[in-house]
Amino acid sequence: MRATTRLFQHATRITLFTRDNCGLCVKAKSILSEVKASRPFEYAEVDIIKDESIPRWRDLYEFDVPVIHVSKATAPKEDPKSASKALKLMHHLNAVDVQKKMDEAEAA
Repeated sequence: MRATTRLFQHATRITLFTRDNCGLCVKAKSILSEVKASRPFEYAEVDIIKDESIPRWRDLYEFDVPVIHVSKATAPKEDPKSASKALKLMHHLNAVDVQKKMDEAEAA
């Protein structure tokens, strides 16, 4: 029996806003890897310094990285104009809080 495509879809998308030489960002990536091992999700990463196509992310998060936005996988891609409404975690992340935000996003 073949698995349906529904089984391969993830309910949640996590976008990590990061930059080079950020120790907390390295730790956040490790925590996200840990969560993903038990609870898969779509993943996107935005380097707020290098990604010149979206300079507003740098304006918003330059002093706050790492920041994650958690949303339904079917939600529109992240937009700086709606960042204030995003489900997010900042700075010191932990696996329990990430999973709680995932639950919140899936229930929305």
